[in-house]
Amino acid sequence: MARREKKPVHKVVMTEGKRNIIQQLLQEYDIETAEDIQDALKDLLGGTIKEMMEAEMDDHLGYQKSERSDSDDYRNGYKSKRVNSSYGSMDIDVPQDRKSTFEPQIVKKRQKDISDIDQKIISMYAKGMTTRQISETIEDIYGFEASEGFISDVTDKILPQIEDWQNRPLDEVYPILYIDAIHYSVRDNGVIRKLAAYVILGINTEGKKEVLSITVGDNESSKYWLSVLNELKNRGVKDILIICADGLSGIKEAIAAAFPKTEYQRCIVHQVRNTLKYVPDKDRKAFASDLKTIYHASDEEKARLALNRVTEKWTVKYPNSMKRWYDNWDAITPIFKFSPDVRKVIYTTNAIESLNSTYRKLNCQRSVFPSDTALLKALYLATFEATKKWTMSIRNWGQVYGELSIMYEGRLQE
Repeated sequence: MARREKKPVHKVVMTEGKRNIIQQLLQEYDIETAEDIQDALKDLLGGTIKEMMEAEMDDHLGYQKSERSDSDDYRNGYKSKRVNSSYGSMDIDVPQDRKSTFEPQIVKKRQKDISDIDQKIISMYAKGMTTRQISETIEDIYGFEASEGFISDVTDKILPQIEDWQNRPLDEVYPILYIDAIHYSVRDNGVIRKLAAYVILGINTEGKKEVLSITVGDNESSKYWLSVLNELKNRGVKDILIICADGLSGIKEAIAAAFPKTEYQRCIVHQVRNTLKYVPDKDRKAFASDLKTIYHASDEEKARLALNRVTEKWTVKYPNSMKRWYDNWDAITPIFKFSPDVRKVIYTTNAIESLNSTYRKLNCQRSVFPSDTALLKALYLATFEATKKWTMSIRNWGQVYGELSIMYEGRLQE
């Protein structure tokens, strides 16, 4: 596991010059509390900005305020401007020139924020906070209002980044891909709809996890999945050894059309969950233990015998519980030709489950997203937050890669 980098801690080093400034500060302001210090610094910040703007104006005109000049451009008073800082809101007087050609650099025209608040807003949005929660947090911490519209405008700045990320070139070969869906409630013209966020997670040839794509939609079909897989091809993907997914409608047919050599593996974790969905707690543990005898079997023949035994044991109590195992058997069986190490990579979906837990937190923070764009922004930012730690290859990747190279001869680089 990659170690989290610690942020550098600022170390206060006192000098004689600093002591003199602090003494002057204490003389100028009636400081008794930490809040008084903040107010004093806010006042000093405003004064410093004004003095720097005056110096910028001197440079722009070519002469100082106290000097005379024959220039046809000259000072033309001040214009008040409210800006947000880390110490709260403040009004500053921006010097003006007659020709209106002065372009201040310390606080640019139309700039209303000098607190680096944009990055703070995006960071809070990435953690799943709603625009209202962010607005309230900013007002509590910084003392100035940030409307929900302003916050939405700030987060909209990442939309071009999302488009670039969704269209970035991909590797030619991915040994394993996982496709999963998480459902969210989204408001659409006043109507709340359930939309699915489809996440495609790849394990690349170095054994590292990589989110290839996130799409938001409500239409599962072979046509839909074919367009998604063709998009991967258009971004450079030429071959995928195994695609592991739940029973997404039309996915099997789409894989056969887009990547004919790719093996479709039903997700064992989802298969087990679906089986136990309506099994009460008193039988769940025993039933789950029996299901393990199927997918832990050493080969397909023994797995089939285990399937029949489990079905015979539990069908009396739960008549339809094992039906899906028989229906999906052709997409379950590919796993039995692999060793335990490769099986763990395929059927233990830790890779995508840890990512999904991040996405599910978004549902905890808000019950309804105001639009599908808002959902996409939240998913994108949550993805970047989650994948910061993805620096290591998955466990035993060398052994897994070697086995896959033999099983899928000529399709992986030796």
